[in-house]
Amino acid sequence: MSVLIVDDSAPFRRAARAVVEATPGFVAVGEATSGEEALLAMKDLDPRLVLLDVSMGGIDGIETARRITAGYPGPTVVLISVNDPAPLSSKVQTCGAVALVDKRDFSPALLADLWATHGSAA
Repeated sequence: MSVLIVDDSAPFRRAARAVVEATPGFVAVGEATSGEEALLAMKDLDPRLVLLDVSMGGIDGIETARRITAGYPGPTVVLISVNDPAPLSSKVQTCGAVALVDKRDFSPALLADLWATHGSAA
């Protein structure tokens, strides 16, 4: 499963790549540091799963998710954040992302569960 990791934090991108690579059947095909970079990467990488930070400068994760799901009908988008998900729940439901997960909970087991639950929606 090809994965694009989008986060403005280099340490989290490294951690997320390690989680993706440690999950059987998943491979990180690219990284982006902003929503703008993510949209450009979509054209070249054609990932099946996009892990997308909610809070980034420029185009935030919510708007990037909207643009990805509107312009690229194939990938599954999962939002990631360290912030309380409650205030974001209505935005998440309308941006096309299938889930919002806490960065601190991100693990190979969670990644596999997310794909098992939501991957077929792509």
